[in-house]
Amino acid sequence: MKKRVFQGLINKLPQNVMSRQMGKVASSRFSRFAIQKYINHYQIDVSEIEKPVREYRSLKEFFARRLKPEARPIDMDAEIVSPVDGKVSQMGDIQQGTLIQAKGKTYTVSQLLGNDEHMACRFNGGSFMTIYLSPRDYHRIHMPVEGKLFKYSYLPGKLYPVNNMGVEHVEQLFARNERLITYVQSKACGNVAVVKVGALFVGSVKVTYNTQTTNVKNGKQVCEAIGGTPLFEKGRELGWFEFGSTVILLFEKSKMNWAEGIQEGSVLKMGQKIASSVTVE
Repeated sequence: MKKRVFQGLINKLPQNVMSRQMGKVASSRFSRFAIQKYINHYQIDVSEIEKPVREYRSLKEFFARRLKPEARPIDMDAEIVSPVDGKVSQMGDIQQGTLIQAKGKTYTVSQLLGNDEHMACRFNGGSFMTIYLSPRDYHRIHMPVEGKLFKYSYLPGKLYPVNNMGVEHVEQLFARNERLITYVQSKACGNVAVVKVGALFVGSVKVTYNTQTTNVKNGKQVCEAIGGTPLFEKGRELGWFEFGSTVILLFEKSKMNWAEGIQEGSVLKMGQKIASSVTVE
């Protein structure tokens, strides 16, 4: 009953329009008056942020804030680090091309990648990790490995909430919400997909390597090669969320092992070790 009520209500909402409007409100100069309340409500550690709170011109600008470099040191001895601050909601093996969304709910790699069978095949039998970013988290996205960007995809879609309620009650949520996917070729662990998932009230997802953005009116699916991209070092900024969401990492088969202590429910900081290349084990 609870599931049907939730689905009925959320499906009736103009999710994308609402999210774009929220983005406009959060970008307004009047929204800066909400910053301190936001800090207090989510108990944000302002000692970590790049500049004084008074210098942020809008709530959206504060939300996408950078941190002081020393606040998130990159583990230089690790081959694979967390690309974001967040909580591991699911992780494990990709069995028969299927990933776990929540207990009793699954979706396929192919669906997540917009039915790109060529790329989906690369991750069959591999591993995945889903990281949820709460409203209090740092929302910049960084490189989990050192490597070259070779392709990206923008997949327009719904904007269901990605909190526990959404994950538990919306079938194939991560394969239905808008996604912006960056593919990386790394020496440490082969191909890696960094899937940035949009959500209700996420104004947009942006990347540093081009002008592609999500949640645009009448958005069209895009899948393009990234040419002439230099090597991106581990920890380099890759993009950011304008309000919170989820990142899903995909790894190829037999290329990596999870680090000790990393499990479902683990709270991660960007730059900390999450896995090792099998070549150094």
